[in-house]
Amino acid sequence: MSHTKTEKAKLLARVRRMRGQIEALERALDDEKGCATVLHLIVAARGAMNSLMTEVIEDHIRLHVAEPTKDAERARGADELIEAVQAYLK
Repeated sequence: MSHTKTEKAKLLARVRRMRGQIEALERALDDEKGCATVLHLIVAARGAMNSLMTEVIEDHIRLHVAEPTKDAERARGADELIEAVQAYLK
């Protein structure tokens, strides 16, 4: 079973919090809040996204790379992780 399925509620809660942060950022821009306020909201949203990415990567490594049921699954898991990290860092 995929780790995103077993951790679905926790991951969705994080996404919903990020949505709230993005909506707060939108409101701040719409209300013409100061640069410092906008920057703090951007930092918070970015931090939330990075935390979500970290959690999913950690779960992926544990399930598909460190403790897979087959060597082919380990190789596929490693390849998927490399691809995701490369795309994220572009």
